[in-house]
Formats: sequence, C-alpha cells, structure tokens
Amino acid sequence: MARRSAPEVNAGSMADIAFLLLIFFLVTTTMEKDKGIARQLPPIQEDIIPPKIKKKNLFIVLVNKNDQLLVNENPMQLKDLREAAIEFLDNGGATSNSPEYCNYCKGKRLPTSSDNPNKAVISVQNDRLTSYNTYIAVQNELVAAYNFLRNRESQRLYGWKFTEVKQEVDAGTYIGDMAAAQEKLKKIQQLFPLKLSEAQPKKN
Repeated sequence: MARRSAPEVNAGSMADIAFLLLIFFLVTTTMEKDKGIARQLPPIQEDIIPPKIKKKNLFIVLVNKNDQLLVNENPMQLKDLREAAIEFLDNGGATSNSPEYCNYCKGKRLPTSSDNPNKAVISVQNDRLTSYNTYIAVQNELVAAYNFLRNRESQRLYGWKFTEVKQEVDAGTYIGDMAAAQEKLKKIQQLFPLKLSEAQPKKN
C-alpha cells in the first residue's frame, strides 16, 4: 500500500499576519513619558563672590532619604510646601520707609520673613537617596508658587495669566504684539524673580 504524504501547511501569509500584529502592538501600546524639569541654567561665570543673604530671606527646604521634608527646620508635608513658599515670597517684610519696601506684596509683612521678592531665595537640598519622584514633586511645588504669584500680578496689571501667555509666546502661537508681550512677561518676572538654588546633595 502506498504511503500517503502529509499535507503541507501554507505559511505564505504568516509573515503578513506577524507584520499586522506588530503594527497593532506599536499603535496600541502606551509609552511612559520621561519626567523632567524645564530649567535654563545660567551661563558659567568665574570669580563671582556670592552675595551675603540674610537668614530671614532664605527659605531652606531639606529632603531626606525617606522623602521627608524639613522647611526652615520645621517638618512639613509636600502638600503644604507651595502655600508656605507663597507666603515667604509674598511676605514683603521691609518697612514702608525702606528702599526694599514691596508695594505689590500682599503677605503678612512679618519682620522675621523675607523683605522683598527680589531678596527672597529658596534653597533646596536633597539627600543622595531621595527618590526622583519626590525631587521632581518638590521642584514642581516651588515653581508653582512662583507661577501663582506671577499669574496674580499679570492679572492685576494686564488682565491675563502669565503662564498662559508665556506658553503661547514660547510656542510662537501668541496672537498680538509679540514684542510687547515679551516685555510684559519680563516685567512680571522682575516682580517675582525665580531665585531657586540647589545645594549639593548630602552624603550619608
């Protein structure tokens, strides 16, 4: 009796199926976005003597290896950091007869806190084992404090939000006088300059 040969499997379309599956997974898979901070570093300057800063004009944020915050030697939750930074920056503690008096500040004007937004400096120091998520969260809260105050002043002076117009100007989509908008943004930035320093991480 003749031996029957096994039927062949038609594999001609397997490559097409594999290719379609590959396209399907590429289209439907979500890629995790990298987290980062949009920050422009200042140019390198040599032989610069750091200015003397009064202790009351310093807002010191320490983050330990357990992601716990110590703000001006007091424990603080991350959710309270933004409001504390706003109070510090907007304090306006200089007296009315002082050249450092801030006539647009709406803070408590405590003599023990910052004299003027131009004098106020926020210093952040992390531990080498601080998690990256906490590092980013702290930076975001502090920048949000600056943006809140800048938005308030731009609303008062020009009737629009600083963050919205800056985003449009940076993207080149601003409708109107671009040069005038840039000048107004610069003025708002001068009212609340971003003075956010980062100290060397602590060693264990």
